[in-house]
Amino acid sequence: MRKIVVGITGASGAIYARQLLEKLHAHAAVEVAVVCTGCGEQVFRYELGDGAFAAIPFRRYANNDFLAPFASGSGDFDTMIIAPCTMGSLARIAHGVSNDLLARAADVMLKERRRLIVVTREMPLNLIHLRNMLQLAEAGAVLCPASPSFYHHPATLEDAVDTVVNRVLQLAGLEQDGKKWGGC
Repeated sequence: MRKIVVGITGASGAIYARQLLEKLHAHAAVEVAVVCTGCGEQVFRYELGDGAFAAIPFRRYANNDFLAPFASGSGDFDTMIIAPCTMGSLARIAHGVSNDLLARAADVMLKERRRLIVVTREMPLNLIHLRNMLQLAEAGAVLCPASPSFYHHPATLEDAVDTVVNRVLQLAGLEQDGKKWGGC
């Protein structure tokens, strides 16, 4: 069974987290744990409502719970997806500042050479952001900016968001049934 940690930070784009969690819930052979920063929860509730946050179908860990199973390299979680990810969280991870569970779990993924997929949701980018992104990529993370594709003519916001979420699932090694590039 695959074990995946989903991290949610305070970047706008909680819909990416919601769609990701819904699709992960449909995978029978996946165990999911969720860690959310304080701002991540605040933005999630603001953008999607309190009911959407309460409906998260997986165990949530407090961002200060360093006893969570994925806070240690001896834990057997193989992938972490941070969606959406602020540039502040990305910077702390890139510089090894593991002062909360989200950053510690990302640090564990990097040190154990496991998958860390970071779905950034900021623009424009300044030089500090770019350097932090480069440092994180050099450490082994996969940077996956939330850039929807439009070649399949999405009809709804959810359809556009799914182009990113499906790509993230593919990067995580999970089958997904989204539309793929078939040429012009």
